[in-house]
Amino acid sequence: MVLIPVIMSGGAGTRLWPVSREAYPKPFMKLADGDSLLMKAYQRAASVMNTEHLITVTNRDYFFESKDNLAQVNQGIHGTFLLEPFGRNTAPAITLAALDVFHKYGSDSVLLVMSADHLIHDGSRFESAVASATTLASQGYLVTFGITPTAPETGYGYIACGEALDVGYRVGRFIEKPDTGKAKLLLESGNHLWNAGIFCFQAGVFLSEMALHAPEVITAAESCRAQLGANVSNSAMQDYSVDAFNMFPDISIDYALMEHSNKGAVIPCDFGWSDIGSWQAVSELTAADENQNRTVGESILIDSHNVYVQSEQRLVATLGVQDLIIIDTPDALLVAHAEKTQDVRKVVAQLKALGHDAFKLHRTVVRPWGAYTILEESTRFKIKRIEVRPGASLSLQMHHHRSEHWIVVSGMASVTNGDQITLLGANESTYIPAGNRHRLENPGVLPLVMIEVQSGEYLGEDDIVRFQDNYGRC
Repeated sequence: MVLIPVIMSGGAGTRLWPVSREAYPKPFMKLADGDSLLMKAYQRAASVMNTEHLITVTNRDYFFESKDNLAQVNQGIHGTFLLEPFGRNTAPAITLAALDVFHKYGSDSVLLVMSADHLIHDGSRFESAVASATTLASQGYLVTFGITPTAPETGYGYIACGEALDVGYRVGRFIEKPDTGKAKLLLESGNHLWNAGIFCFQAGVFLSEMALHAPEVITAAESCRAQLGANVSNSAMQDYSVDAFNMFPDISIDYALMEHSNKGAVIPCDFGWSDIGSWQAVSELTAADENQNRTVGESILIDSHNVYVQSEQRLVATLGVQDLIIIDTPDALLVAHAEKTQDVRKVVAQLKALGHDAFKLHRTVVRPWGAYTILEESTRFKIKRIEVRPGASLSLQMHHHRSEHWIVVSGMASVTNGDQITLLGANESTYIPAGNRHRLENPGVLPLVMIEVQSGEYLGEDDIVRFQDNYGRC
């Protein structure tokens, strides 16, 4: 029996702003050990899979960063990336993955569906739970993982356990996120589990049940797959068109299928699961001192209690405060009461309403060729630090409204400027007039670092006309 992990990597993670942003969301957040949540999901997948193949379902804008995360895990895994043009919830994403597995491996193959932005602390217990879930899945059940609750949590959905099976239980019913009073009753009953959003099932069983309970999702998924052409099964990247993807309803797998199917089963689990859904949850990953303070980065806390500080670059000092969450990034600072961290999404909503870039972009923006950092900007100039990976290149492009000065700091640059191609070394520079076709490449074996000074009447990132690109962005 083939077990194929499916990693769901979408969503902006607005409750973890200012680190998680729309263009660099929660799955790419680095934890204290240097691994991202997505890398940890890939590591979990590697621990249970009996094939070298897995599937990642993500937004097309996250493809290159996701691919880099998989490469960093370095487990010899071959990944297929299913690229959504925009989010349509979990039912469409899982159905696309199930169709891919069905056509490649057959109806009896088993999918293990996991979220990229969850954390599991006990790997051996997780592997045992997957083995139990696989046993039920091979019997035709749609298996979900239920976490033994430890508190009357209002941020999670619940699953009621029904008839006992050889392994686990039939699903009694799904319960929406409750209020505090109801959550206490569910905890006291001893018969309810947190819904972890992890699933295990045979591809054929899942597709048959979806055809019965949500046929419109199956139809849309088949249309998306058909528009990719005859070679779709051999492709490592499936990039769905906007028109085909628009056919999907916006619906979760729970609403579309799990709440209606009589094949639902649940495995009780206790493997140190967290959905890392707030800064309060993130803070608990760091050991507390005698004053219940937790810190990541350089900080000085005086006469402070129950404070979490995370700072990427600057020293943060607190004096005479308590019950605070302080998250400092190069361009945004969050200070929140520890009991209000679920409301950080309200900040993001207001930033969106104001049209402020901080809801979407960091000062450092990752690109498939490397990254750039905005050092300073005003109405008619912008200064960037640009780093290009060895062998990588930016697109052949042109700007209507700005000219650019490039100064090489370290490494070697190959510069296309109009009809001229020039090699530049450290402390050498060139000027790109507005309207000139140009390209920056790193022909060397070391990273290329340069400073770019833009000047002009409009400096927006959308003032780019691409003529050729190695990453399919034309």
